[in-house]
Amino acid sequence: MLTSSEKKFSIVYSLIVIAELITGSLEDFSSLHYLFKPAIVISLLIFFLLKCKTLNKKLRLIIASALLFSLAGDILLMFVDKSPNYFLFGLVAFLIAHVMYVIAFLKHRNKTLNPFGFIAFLIVYAAGLFYLVKDGLNEMLIPVLIYMLVILSMSTAAYLRKGTVSKLSYTLVFLGALFFMLSDSILALNKFYEPLAYSNISIMLTYAIAQYLIIFGILKLDSVSR
Repeated sequence: MLTSSEKKFSIVYSLIVIAELITGSLEDFSSLHYLFKPAIVISLLIFFLLKCKTLNKKLRLIIASALLFSLAGDILLMFVDKSPNYFLFGLVAFLIAHVMYVIAFLKHRNKTLNPFGFIAFLIVYAAGLFYLVKDGLNEMLIPVLIYMLVILSMSTAAYLRKGTVSKLSYTLVFLGALFFMLSDSILALNKFYEPLAYSNISIMLTYAIAQYLIIFGILKLDSVSR
């Protein structure tokens, strides 16, 4: 499934993620958190740029943009203790990253696939999450609703790739989108509902897995022209 270079990168990537989980949890190493957190997406971006030469040029640009906006979001969210505005700015950066992923995924949309069953599941999931966090949203109500709509759209767009790309590419990207949704759900619950035990670990771990799966899924495309 993985080439030699992909296996080597996966090991390096795992070590970076582990380092971030440790430094993000222990105060004695908190300064290194500012190095390892952005290193997660930076490493993925470098690897993607090295391996994406066979992909369509527009697709390469869109995916690279998604990673860059994700990186901006990561950096902004590291400074939320300085000002609450950084959370809003980070939210906007990730929203744009999700839009980029939606555009990329829809390039391989299966127009014959009926997504309504999956969309119904997402609506039920989102409604349950919103019910839990709504009382804590206050002035963030509209931004969070918009963000929820976009990330649900990303998951739907990932689902709609079924049958137009290789099974491996579809599975990796679809799982990545679901992990992204899970990561954002944990973040929302922790911030707007109640503090969750080990939330920093669960948020970053699911986020790192999400980005890894999406990028590897894109790199596993069979067609370079779609």
